[in-house]
Amino acid sequence: LDYIYAVLHSPSYREKYKEFLKIDFPRVPYPNDAKTFWQLVQLGSELRQIHLLESEVVEHFITQYPEDGSNVVVKPRFENNPVRVLNSDRVAGNVYINESQYFANVPEVAWNFYIGGYQPAQKWLKDRKDRELSYDDILHYQKIIVALTETDRLMNEIDAIGI
Repeated sequence: LDYIYAVLHSPSYREKYKEFLKIDFPRVPYPNDAKTFWQLVQLGSELRQIHLLESEVVEHFITQYPEDGSNVVVKPRFENNPVRVLNSDRVAGNVYINESQYFANVPEVAWNFYIGGYQPAQKWLKDRKDRELSYDDILHYQKIIVALTETDRLMNEIDAIGI
């Protein structure tokens, strides 16, 4: 299962079989060798646990929620704040939920990340428009940001191994 999960998250696999994936079940290629298989099993396992928010990785927040206020989501928006994130060249910014409150240090890659036709970091907030975020909601959103950032990293690792 984890091997298949890794294969289906490979950007080059998705690009190569883009049209086929729209109309039929995905074809899973046989691994080149045992070493490649077990590397992809490991990465697929990490990815699956992150997506289920079961990995300890998602508990290590990379964002902050620095301002007190109503916690009501009015109109979510991303504002660039060119800083280095996690010792990389990735651009981060602030995701405002209203005029004064925001999630700080959100990697742009997480904000713009697509899963299917959705951008989860944006959709999650838009689905809560005019609602007050609870403490648990704020923590959950920060886990989502970590999960999306880690997904991007792991997808690149999977591609580097090759399918």
